[in-house]
Amino acid sequence: MLRIYHNPRCSKSRAALALLEDAGKNPEILKYLDNPPSEERLRAMLKKLDISAVELLRTNENEYKTLGLNRGTLDEEDAIEALLTQPKLMQRPIIETEDRAFVARPTERAKEVI
Repeated sequence: MLRIYHNPRCSKSRAALALLEDAGKNPEILKYLDNPPSEERLRAMLKKLDISAVELLRTNENEYKTLGLNRGTLDEEDAIEALLTQPKLMQRPIIETEDRAFVARPTERAKEVI
């Protein structure tokens, strides 16, 4: 299983997908802005990422500021709720395999599954 949580408008996401495809990989492409992960899938992904939901948040997005989020005071459940309701807040791209997941930043990290 090879899956990429992809935002076609993001240059890093496009570059990571291109690296995979150029290497002959055919990942399942999940356009997470159009079809956000379920809570169950998000929690499973966080476990594979081995990071907290707070760490997965993109703090430079307008939605982060609009929601009044603050990493210093944000708890895990509130961060998960923010990711579920505002998927744009999720770091990208995320590459997931059967047993692990990682944020492909820098883009060259995508080579870890090639």
